[in-house]
Amino acid sequence: MDGTPKPRVAVIFGGRSAEHEISVVSARSVLRALDPKRHDVLLVGIDKEGRWHRLDALPTGGPAGVLPAVERDDGDVVALSREPGDAALVGRDGNRREIDVVFPVLHGPYGEDGSIQGMLEVAGIPYVGAGVLASAVGMDKAVQKVLFSAAGLRVVPHQVVLEHEWDSEGDAVTARVAFLGLPVFVKPATLGSSVGISKVKALDQLPDALAEAFSYGRKVVVEQSVEGAREIECGVLGNDEPVASVPGEIVPAGEFYDYRAKYLEEGTRLEVPADLLPVLSEDVRRTAVAAFRAIDAAGMARVDFFVREPADIIVNEINTIPGFTEVSMFPKMWEAAGISYSELLDRLVRLALERHRNERKRGRALGAL
Repeated sequence: MDGTPKPRVAVIFGGRSAEHEISVVSARSVLRALDPKRHDVLLVGIDKEGRWHRLDALPTGGPAGVLPAVERDDGDVVALSREPGDAALVGRDGNRREIDVVFPVLHGPYGEDGSIQGMLEVAGIPYVGAGVLASAVGMDKAVQKVLFSAAGLRVVPHQVVLEHEWDSEGDAVTARVAFLGLPVFVKPATLGSSVGISKVKALDQLPDALAEAFSYGRKVVVEQSVEGAREIECGVLGNDEPVASVPGEIVPAGEFYDYRAKYLEEGTRLEVPADLLPVLSEDVRRTAVAAFRAIDAAGMARVDFFVREPADIIVNEINTIPGFTEVSMFPKMWEAAGISYSELLDRLVRLALERHRNERKRGRALGAL
């Protein structure tokens, strides 16, 4: 060590979204990999009702197949306090724990969609990952496709369906979906971890699939199935000069890579690096950086593709807070690129502090006032 004080990192996880449990599992991996020689770590769990808890340890799992969650009575309820030059977690008893940077390990709405990023921006607290705009766009599969198309990137043919349209113009919506050709995938527009996704092979399956997706939000994306394509992912790391990892490939055990295949069942294979022709691998990496820039991302992202050889690359979506579980692709791809999990987390913390310093130079961050 060079004598510089270790940054105090508040790892915030859980949250109110349907991806709460996955967030807890990701946080477990992050905590295990954060080097205590480089960081002082505080744990903050957000329960499903939105209460913040300062924890001494991560929640444990329940019965087999049940992922852990932050419970209402976990730890000491805390609030985030910000005074000029002094960010802290304040407990119910008034006890303060100063922090230097927040690492949000929050997936889905209220954590990955710009909500907590906006709160931290207002408070002037450095945080890992993309800013408000990129986080919001990265959460909305419909909006990001507009930006990708504007940047000249190929996207999956799709239709965006609003709940009120389905309720009032069901036949017209069905015709739009039929025009895509079957099968199609029906998914909530603003959720990740493959929650709420259905594969529709016949139009009489569409109402149930839409009902499932609408149970998570008012907007749904219906995408044409890209038959014969391989599911390729690529990590991106950086601020103004982002770089891409080696690509990886998902070979799902089931018909597609749904929630159970990701987190609850065995059999799905993650092949890192992906077995691609060198020129195609380089094109995937270049396109991943282009997608990252298209939404003005920062820090990190995982870009998902459908790829067909010899040169067909379609951008599926971007995730600004990718999974960090033991089976997640983002850390695996960077490890294959020569960056260990621990070093990856350290770089993300340093990128967050770098971005905050640059904002302070412009007088935007609260700490500069």
